[in-house]
Amino acid sequence: MFMKFLKEWVFPIAITILIVVLVRSFLFTRVKVSGPSMEPNLQDKENVFLNKVASYKRGDVIVFNAKDEDPRYQSGDDKYVKRIIAIPGDTVEYKASNLYVNGKKVNQSFISLSERTEGTEMSFGSTWSLKTLSSGTLWQKKDRNNSTVPKGKYFVMGDHRSVSNDGRYFGFVDKKHIVGKVIVPFWNSNKTAKANVNQGNKNFFSK
Repeated sequence: MFMKFLKEWVFPIAITILIVVLVRSFLFTRVKVSGPSMEPNLQDKENVFLNKVASYKRGDVIVFNAKDEDPRYQSGDDKYVKRIIAIPGDTVEYKASNLYVNGKKVNQSFISLSERTEGTEMSFGSTWSLKTLSSGTLWQKKDRNNSTVPKGKYFVMGDHRSVSNDGRYFGFVDKKHIVGKVIVPFWNSNKTAKANVNQGNKNFFSK
């Protein structure tokens, strides 16, 4: 009787718990967005999933450890949610509300014109590049004086540029500090925002 109880109840429950723990630890987990830096595509306190085994491409939205990347981080949520703009070896330029990666114009249809310019031009001027951003003292020392994204690192920006504390202010994100790629669940009712996040790596460049 006791063995039957173990086989029918204890073992299946234990195996299920083990599978859940393994999935959450190594494959997928749920996180809550904190702050408005990814509006209009991700909202404050929105629940999303993280794919921990994804490869990272331009246009992907990721979560990374803020304490390891932002020297001005003080308190609050220690995870930042941002969009990958450039991958290792890329150059980045900003000219009059347009972004260019390796000289190609980036398709920024996922945000409005005001979201592309407010907080960007006011802080850095109407034209900037990785070279000009990294030449000052704002960036971490390890990331300064680079005209291209170094190996094993990424350049990220928030969609809501005027409030986003991102790579423009602290430099590159090291791959080892990335927690995972954001996936908006299928039940999210905003189809446009969901596509802008889940399919952000498609049609990254303007045609």
